[in-house]
Amino acid sequence: MQPRPHTRHRTQQTTAPSPIARSAAHVDEAQQAFQRGLAALTQWVEREGAHRPVPRAHGEEIAVEGEAEPIVVNLGVWVSSTKSRRDKLTTDQHAALAELGVDWA
Repeated sequence: MQPRPHTRHRTQQTTAPSPIARSAAHVDEAQQAFQRGLAALTQWVEREGAHRPVPRAHGEEIAVEGEAEPIVVNLGVWVSSTKSRRDKLTTDQHAALAELGVDWA
């Protein structure tokens, strides 16, 4: 006997990741994005100095472990977004930005 069509459909559904797993993946991605932005900002500060603001359209090329080619971080956008979300940064993130001379951190 064949299962009814609606029964077969329910048994073939895949399980979606739990909300906790999705949340953990988002945190990892957000932390990775912050680290890449911080690496780009570090290069900028070493080259240009902490006193010089990053133009919004500026992209900074950084080397990323495990990547064959350098990637471009939209540094101006990252700085602007990070500044607008500074109240959501962790203590460690604030400290890392302050160490680079970021006055709003």
